[in-house]
This record gives sequence, C-alpha cells and structure tokens, in this order.
Amino acid sequence: MQGLNKNRYQFALLVLVNAFVGAMVGLERSIMPNFGKVEFGINANTALMSFIIAFGLSKSLSNYAVAELSKKFSRKTILITGWIAALPVPFLLMYAPNWNWVIAANILLGINQGLAWSSTVIMKIDLVGSKDRGLAMGINEFAGYLSVGLAAWLASSIAMDYGYAYFPFIPGIIFSVIGLLTTIFLVKDTSHFVHAESLTSKVPMLSNIWKETTWKHRNLGSVSLNGLVNNLNDGVVWGLMPVLLMQKGFGIAQIGIIAGIYPAVWGISQLITGKLGDSYCKKQIITSGMLLQALAIIVMAIAGSMSLLILASVLLGLGTALVYPNFLSVIAEWTHPAQRAESLSIFRLWRDSGYVFGAVLSGILADLFGITNALFIVALITAVAGMIANKRMCCSNKIFWKSESCVPAY
Repeated sequence: MQGLNKNRYQFALLVLVNAFVGAMVGLERSIMPNFGKVEFGINANTALMSFIIAFGLSKSLSNYAVAELSKKFSRKTILITGWIAALPVPFLLMYAPNWNWVIAANILLGINQGLAWSSTVIMKIDLVGSKDRGLAMGINEFAGYLSVGLAAWLASSIAMDYGYAYFPFIPGIIFSVIGLLTTIFLVKDTSHFVHAESLTSKVPMLSNIWKETTWKHRNLGSVSLNGLVNNLNDGVVWGLMPVLLMQKGFGIAQIGIIAGIYPAVWGISQLITGKLGDSYCKKQIITSGMLLQALAIIVMAIAGSMSLLILASVLLGLGTALVYPNFLSVIAEWTHPAQRAESLSIFRLWRDSGYVFGAVLSGILADLFGITNALFIVALITAVAGMIANKRMCCSNKIFWKSESCVPAY
C-alpha cells in the first residue's frame, strides 16, 4: 500500500542512498576547475568546461536510458548498475596522469548520477502515492543536494591542506562502496506499487510521451524547458564561479564555503518548498524560483565581498529549491503511473542536457567577453525561462494562490 508513513523504512533507506549519490558529485563542485588549472595547466575556459560537458552528456543520456531499462529491469537493478558505474570514479581522479582521465571519470560519474538518482526519484514516487508527492521529492532532493554541499566543503578543506591532487577524492571510495552495499542488501524494489496505482489512476494516458513531455503539453513542456535552463545556470556556476573567485583573490577555503553554501541551502530548503508544491500553485513557485536564480547570478557576477557572495549563494540555493522538487512533482502529477518512469526520464534528459548547453555557452562567452558578462547573459536566459513558465503553465495567476483544478491546453 502506498503512503509515506506506511513505507517510511524503505523511504528512509532511499533518502540515505541518494545522499551518497549527491556526495559523489559534490566532491567536484568546489575544486574541479582549479584542479584542471593547477594540476594540468588548462587555462582556456572552453577547454576547462569539457569535464562538465562530458558529465552532462553522460548523465542526460543515462537519465533517458532509465525509461527503456525500466521496461525490462527492476528499479533496484538499475540503481545497483548506477552504483557499479561509480566505483572507478575516485580512482580515475586520484591517479589521473592527464585531463582525459578526468573526462573518463566524469562520463562514469554521469552514468552513476543518471541511473542512481533517477531510480531513487522514481522509487520514492512509487512508494508515497499522490498525497505527499511534493514532500517526498523535497526530502529526496534535500538529501542529495545537502550532501553535494557538504562534500564540496569537505573536498575544498582537504585540498587546502593537501593540494588538489589525490587526497580530495578519497572519500568517493567510501561513498560509492556504502551506497552499493546499502542498495544490494537493504533496498527493496518498488515496481509492484506501480501496477496497483495504475488500476485506480484517473490521469489520462499521453498519446506521445516524448513530444508532450518535451514541449507539446503546456505543463510538462514548460517544466522540461525550465529544468534545462536551471541546470544550464548550475553548470555555469559550477564551472566558472571558482575561476572568477580565484581571479578576485579569494582563497581555496573561501571558495569552498561559497560553493558549498549554494547546494546546502538548495538541499535544506527543499524540505519546505517540496511540501509547498503540494498545496499551492506550482506555476508561481517555479516562476518565482527562476527569477530569484537570475537575481542571484547577477549579484554573484558583481560582488566583491565575501558577505555579498554568501548572500548570492543563499539566494541561488533558495531559487533552485523552489523549482527543483516541483519540477518532479509536476511530471508525476500530469502523467499516468504506467508512463511516469518514461516521462520523468525524458524530463531529466532535457534537464541535465542543460549542463552541456551551459558548459559550451558559458565557455565560449567567457573566452569572448569575460566571465562577468557571461554570467549576465545566463541570468537573462534564466529570467526569460521563468516568464515562459508563467505564461504557459495552467494555474491561478495570483501568486501563491490555492491551486485550482485545470486541464492545460496543448
């Protein structure tokens, strides 16, 4: 039987597993750009962003692979496969003789994030049913992104004492092994919940899941677009912000704090913003979040003091927290249980392809116009995407007004 309370033990295990998934990518958040500069002498921003391009392509394609794999394999099998892909990652980074090893590590890391994170999202939705879907996604993303922030701080702390090479990546061995063993021995599959929910669901089947999730359906398509732009700006912040802060004279420890605050606030805030989407208009929540992100990126670009940069990181974390769990709950709300895994996978394909677009765009813009101007352009793109959601999505136009029953036009 579905329900958060009824399945709290398995739900808690999946939360723990997703925390380790987040920690794997968190190790790179604060140190990877400067790792490339210091250890391998990579100075061109476009070349430096190549690790994010590799990660984004791999993760987005792995997200989509879940749609096909879920037709043949259990959720648990896919989750285990994701963890197996993670095992070589810390060793490739620890012993990398050149930048190609870093690219290879990020391809595997993308597979890990795509398969494992997607599986935990789908499994939690399977467990909780419709009532607490937003809360469940908030808790899931809270665990993942709080771990991203903590791991980013941990990696920068290690790098400050021992340098960028080798030692900052050792915790990844622990994270991947514990995540794999927990999944194998404690996590149970949730596929049977989908069959039971399908018998009672009143959500109509989508005629073309790909087209309607990508753009045609006004709610699903708007979420896919804004998910892409959200991760576009996240990739820019990941790749360019540490470099910009180093140019402004900030040290490794300070960069680690700023890089860690953003995902930590993002993670913690989702405990509130996920539940908010269960009661109030997701359209207005998503629009507000995208506009807040745009403001935060502008502040980051112009800030010269630690206090302003911390404020910008907090605002960026809050803005992302408003949109992230509500993206997922919108997809779950507007798709039939039998099509949910495929629709979520398509959404996550587009969302995480934002890393690729962001890395390519920001690398080119930064080399041509400088990092500050690149951030201004990305902020504008983020704001426009938020306004498109406000225009297209079906909901009351009054901010934070109670959600109304609606059927979005195609």
